[in-house]
Amino acid sequence: MNYKPIEIARALQISTNSLRNYENWGIVPPPERMANGYRIYTDVHLAYFKCIRAMFPGYGVELTKKVMIHLQKEELADALWLVNQAQSKLHNDKVMADKTIKILETDSLEDMDVRGKPKWMTIGEVSNETSVPSSAIRHWEKEGLITPSRDKESGYRIYKRSHIRQIMIIRTLRTAVYSLDIIKEIIKELDHNNIEQARRIARNSITYLNKINQNQLKGAYFLYRLCEQLKIIDSNG
Repeated sequence: MNYKPIEIARALQISTNSLRNYENWGIVPPPERMANGYRIYTDVHLAYFKCIRAMFPGYGVELTKKVMIHLQKEELADALWLVNQAQSKLHNDKVMADKTIKILETDSLEDMDVRGKPKWMTIGEVSNETSVPSSAIRHWEKEGLITPSRDKESGYRIYKRSHIRQIMIIRTLRTAVYSLDIIKEIIKELDHNNIEQARRIARNSITYLNKINQNQLKGAYFLYRLCEQLKIIDSNG
């Protein structure tokens, strides 16, 4: 079946400019044109457009672009592993958010220090324990979110267990797209052991991640339907 741009735009509740943008990005196959130059879209194009719109909320624009380009090249495995990577990252974010909430629900943050652990840690050790890249930790220090001490002899950064808690909290809040200014205020409250606001926002972060998880499921569903339309996946397993 053939469609005019306005028909697809109305069905998906988007503008025809958006459809042209997707063409310009190279994430849908080039449409044929009528003698007057008007575009003619097919069922394949409709499946692409539906999939793109469904994947944006859960996977983001850039990853969706990459997936669509792989599909046009019939590189199904590459496309699916990109999706799997995004799902894995979301799962890791959820695990970290759960750990953060557990920390915040402890009556005294200072009581969370683990026996047998070193009092001071290097940035590399902190990165390994929190799964946060050293570059991100340095950036948060530059932004004034954390303030590690310095070894008097070497000048290297050294971190306490309280810094690890702060880093985990920052990671969770950044995952939920909170601004640096809001995070700074929360960290200040933590310094005074006033953690109720941090608890509330961390719980909201879980709600946000749950919504992203649902959006990813919807995006994966439309991705599967597109692959069926393209006949590049075995629908019988």
